Amino acid sequence: MSDRPEMFEDVDEIWMDGEFVDFEDANVHLLTHALHYGTGVFEGVRCYETEEGPAIFRWEEHLDRFYDSAEVYDIEIPFEKQELTEATEELIRREGLQSCYIRPIAFYGYGPLGLNPGKSPVQVGLAVWPWGAYLGEEALEDGVDVAVSSWRKYASSQIPTNAKTTGTYVNSVLASLEAKENGYTEAIVLNKEGNVAEGPGENIFLVRDGEIYTTGLAESILDGITRRTAIELAEERGYTVHDDATISRGELYTADELFFTGTAAEVTPIRSVDDNEIGAGTKGPVTDEIQTAFFDLVESGEREEWFRYV
Repeated sequence: MSDRPEMFEDVDEIWMDGEFVDFEDANVHLLTHALHYGTGVFEGVRCYETEEGPAIFRWEEHLDRFYDSAEVYDIEIPFEKQELTEATEELIRREGLQSCYIRPIAFYGYGPLGLNPGKSPVQVGLAVWPWGAYLGEEALEDGVDVAVSSWRKYASSQIPTNAKTTGTYVNSVLASLEAKENGYTEAIVLNKEGNVAEGPGENIFLVRDGEIYTTGLAESILDGITRRTAIELAEERGYTVHDDATISRGELYTADELFFTGTAAEVTPIRSVDDNEIGAGTKGPVTDEIQTAFFDLVESGEREEWFRYV
């Protein structure tokens, strides 16, 4: 349909509350609790085209985080993990996709309105669609220009940062809008202490003197699964990785290299921060090695424990 966003043009079905429905019929009520109060949780997962066919990358870890996020908000997902797994695999097969992005979501639906969800029912959905490089194909090679946002990342004492909550992503939306309106590809957000947290939808890595640093979980970040993957790939290649680092804003400007990681962003170099060129202003050698290792991995599917074949 011509009125759909391009990424959804060829999507025929969505799984909702235990049934496959036509794309046009995947609707919720205007008085859905999550629409008014942001009471939903979600995941972003990629399925890659590998030598052995389509394979979902680190599905079990994503699914575990999905259920953990729901528990924080007393959202009782009315489906077992195996049911969601089977539904996801069937949806990918129905759509005929060799690679895709997967979006599980659970939220409080139409029921009594008020801050306490009360008796509002829990609804669950799954969607899949083709999605290329989140920050652009050229960004994977050339890197992106970013700016430190004036918006701060909320603290875990305010809202749990270990959960992927729909409502909290307005924080990321504001940071992303600000960056784009000022001519940058993406933002970096600081935490309430003024130290580096992450990107709006990415974790961040810094390279200095051959060692790798990434902000720790106490810095108000999401425990990214691609972040975990990058750490492991780097350590296997002999790098010292400081995965519990505190990084000041000023350290960004003097870094040898910077890069983002995330399910959507994958491994994306950062070439400048606030118009300060990072390193040589190109993808650095450490970033290149980690990025190459990551794409070699997801394209080959060589670690069976990290892939679920469809």
